[in-house]
Amino acid sequence: MNQEAKTVTVVGLGYVGLPLALLASKKGYKVVGVDLNEGRVRQVNNRVAPYADDEVQKDLLTTPLVATPSFESVAESAIVVICVPTPVYENRLPNYEPVESACKSIAPYLGKGQLVILESTVNPGVCEEIILPIFERERELKAGRDFLLAHCPERINPGDRRWNVSNIPRVVGGLDKTSLDKALEFYRSIVSAEIKPMGSLKEAEAVKVVENSFRNVNIAFVNELARSFAKLGIDVVNVIDGAATKPFAFMPHYPGCGVGGHCIPVDPYYLIDYAKKKNGFSHCFLSLACKTNEDMPKYTVQLVEEELQKLGKSLAGSKVAVLGLSYKADIDDCRESPSFEIVKELEEAGATVSTFDPHVKTRSSHDSIENAVGGTDAVIVATGHGEFRELKPGFFLDRGIGVVVDGRNCLPRAEYIESGINYRGIGR
Repeated sequence: MNQEAKTVTVVGLGYVGLPLALLASKKGYKVVGVDLNEGRVRQVNNRVAPYADDEVQKDLLTTPLVATPSFESVAESAIVVICVPTPVYENRLPNYEPVESACKSIAPYLGKGQLVILESTVNPGVCEEIILPIFERERELKAGRDFLLAHCPERINPGDRRWNVSNIPRVVGGLDKTSLDKALEFYRSIVSAEIKPMGSLKEAEAVKVVENSFRNVNIAFVNELARSFAKLGIDVVNVIDGAATKPFAFMPHYPGCGVGGHCIPVDPYYLIDYAKKKNGFSHCFLSLACKTNEDMPKYTVQLVEEELQKLGKSLAGSKVAVLGLSYKADIDDCRESPSFEIVKELEEAGATVSTFDPHVKTRSSHDSIENAVGGTDAVIVATGHGEFRELKPGFFLDRGIGVVVDGRNCLPRAEYIESGINYRGIGR
């Protein structure tokens, strides 16, 4: 790739776009990051990571990445990568507004020969039915002739020390052969893993929603088992670990108080909605899986209520501490975190709620776990942070707390039961 081609604009400097921009910069590209959040732009330019990530922080100090709220850099870039969020509305229908807005902002600066790559997770058809028409209408350029279009669905796992943006295999689809070849060339120049070409844009789009729908379905299955086995006196975690000893045809997934993050609870709805609108197909199985997982925060609160009743207390009027606000352990990412639904369910049941997360600071949260659990009747561990996994039963007993619901099955179950505390896990 010649030097002129090594200019990139990355639109969106969040959990996906910022690591990608830093990686491309490390690999010798001249990179400009665009983000409408001016606070985030200032942080990046001041070499401060806008979220907790040691690798991002380290790379910011050693790369010349420049951030800006302006899209003008698009005009000087050979490659434009779109990494904006693709959320859902409250009714779970896909929200394409961030992607559409980004494309409309890019369009005035788009020129001939440029390659546009979408990394945002979308359902099949979005590149050709939403993105392409915006560029052709706003700029009067013909895709495939004047500019190139490709899709490489993002793959990133926040907090994972082994797999990151530089070594996770990727898939790429292109509008035509030239688009595909150019996109493959770009990703193969920055990623030290397999880059698999797909047969079309739609195939590439389908890969990501299938990946996360797979996880959603399997988590829903074990969540359903957890609720069933709890009534049968069977420890579902031990059963899953036993099944995992089979060296083929089984992949362990574990139950919990809900699914979170920007992928698993969101992406299946893009597939469900598109299939229904496009050809009237109903993803009944996938829809049921989503509903099963979405019921877990309420089920977790029911466990608290059951254990309080054993002590002669009601949930209404009780004080409950929720430990953990991020959606997974040891990170500060709160997107779609079930913790907030747990808090909502508790408050609607008449409980007084306190929260604490060592990685997340909010106005309503306490500044220490001691302050959060002080005077409470029950505790829910909603995130398996390392700080919580180290808690011993005595920590709670010394404070007069009689109920601990382990929403992530991260505490030593036998030790808690032996202590006499009213302990409940998810399915154990």
